[in-house]
Amino acid sequence: MKIGDLSHRTGVPTRLLRYYEEQDLLHPARAGNGYRDYDEAAVRDVQQIRGLLDSGLTTEMIRAILPYLSGPEEILLPPEHLTPETAALLSAHLDRIQARIDCLARNRDRLSAYLAAVRPDTGRPQTS
Repeated sequence: MKIGDLSHRTGVPTRLLRYYEEQDLLHPARAGNGYRDYDEAAVRDVQQIRGLLDSGLTTEMIRAILPYLSGPEEILLPPEHLTPETAALLSAHLDRIQARIDCLARNRDRLSAYLAAVRPDTGRPQTS
């Protein structure tokens, strides 16, 4: 399929698809006229790339693990292929995720405590 078709099927602008190619995340074939030619697997790849980017991974991290993704919930990265650099990238990302979770939990608890203090009936449905 052509880049416009892939864009339409994934909802990702063609400009981003070209960027993913520049970042070595997508590898389209080239037709005789030089046009990009994507196979059906590119739809799944783009969806995974988007999901990983949305979760905060960098293109560098995605490039390291993308060959080992078999679906949205499974990474089949044999231990012998996990380089120290990739392990360090993933570990640092996990630390950042945990820090965000901790911050969100603190904010949730503070807001809940505030609401409980100013509106003791917070746990009950409001009546008009």
